[in-house]
Amino acid sequence: MPEINRRKFLLASAGVGAIGLVSGAAAVTWPDLMRAADQRPIAAGAGIAVIITLYGGNDGINTVIPYADGAYHDARPELSYAPTEVLHIDNDLGFNPALKGLATQWKSGRLAVVRGVSYPNPDHSHFRSMDIWQTASPAEPVNTGWVGRWLDATGDDPLRAVNIGAVLPPMAVGAKTTAAALSTNQTPSSTAQFAPITQALGAPDGADTPVMAAVSASYRAARTADAAFHGLTAPPAIGANSLVAQLDVIAAAITSGVPTRLYMASLGGFDTHANERGTQQRLLQTFDDAVTAFLQKMANDEHGKSVVCVAYSEFGRRVHANASQGTDHGTAGPVFVAGVPVRGGFYGDEPSLTDLDNGDLKPTTDFRDVYYDVLAHTLGTDPTPSVGPGRRGIGMLA
Repeated sequence: MPEINRRKFLLASAGVGAIGLVSGAAAVTWPDLMRAADQRPIAAGAGIAVIITLYGGNDGINTVIPYADGAYHDARPELSYAPTEVLHIDNDLGFNPALKGLATQWKSGRLAVVRGVSYPNPDHSHFRSMDIWQTASPAEPVNTGWVGRWLDATGDDPLRAVNIGAVLPPMAVGAKTTAAALSTNQTPSSTAQFAPITQALGAPDGADTPVMAAVSASYRAARTADAAFHGLTAPPAIGANSLVAQLDVIAAAITSGVPTRLYMASLGGFDTHANERGTQQRLLQTFDDAVTAFLQKMANDEHGKSVVCVAYSEFGRRVHANASQGTDHGTAGPVFVAGVPVRGGFYGDEPSLTDLDNGDLKPTTDFRDVYYDVLAHTLGTDPTPSVGPGRRGIGMLA
């Protein structure tokens, strides 16, 4: 490569890097994560949170099913599950038949079900309700998320939180810092194609300015890391609603020692206003397959044993079925919390199916208290900047 081109490219790279730092640009690639794992791996025993958002408003009543309650069958004569169909938890409640893997996690004591979770004065809008869950601000709209405020309060490492996908959710945005967005478009062939160029750019040259030398050193570090992790299987491409692929990427990052403390993934499609039963069961099967495989990998890994997985949706559904054999936007629903550090069991009171608020369940647990436990016990930080003062945990984490 001619020297003038090398010089211009190194100086341009330095300028782009500086702009990225100022603007808070958050895009990262798989090689970025692997370099971080090689150079500064996560500490043994450090807690890791995986937050899964179920977009659309999952029907919690047909997820953790009150099969022994006559009011359930009366409210949903064709949509309800018979007692013989559910996976019994106790004499009153059972899991949807699609959740066989999570039922096994429950029996092993590694799954907590937090019941009746919502926020004060619930809103039936997808957008406003999801905004509240992701910003942890029920009283008024704010422009920072609960994860973003944790990032603001705890340092400047851009890899502390990683979203799987290019578009950051509101929870990931802070006033000063954002989470990283993982791009999974790079292929091994593209890395090989540019190997001669990166080798030339990384070659030391005594005539380099300090800025050029620093950029050149970064290319040498990249080549070293790429060589060290050459045998590691690249993460799968991420497709729409491919929760299995998202969690496979997260599992590969965790087992490689990437110094990320919080990951975000998602699954959509839960807005089941019509023909709910088959649609929801297929989605819950997708969810169960992905999460069960992920938890099994984590339970057998040095870093994975510190993982806590949280799955939530922006609201539950109304108690009574509608005329289209679906359910309309409701309020409270269950939150799943799973992993080796979890104290399995029920948390929060089961909402009544007859003592309703204009047809909606009355919430029994504030969602910010779920976040409190994750922040305090998994991330080891003061929860107040993220969830505000006066909150308390619910005891689901060791």
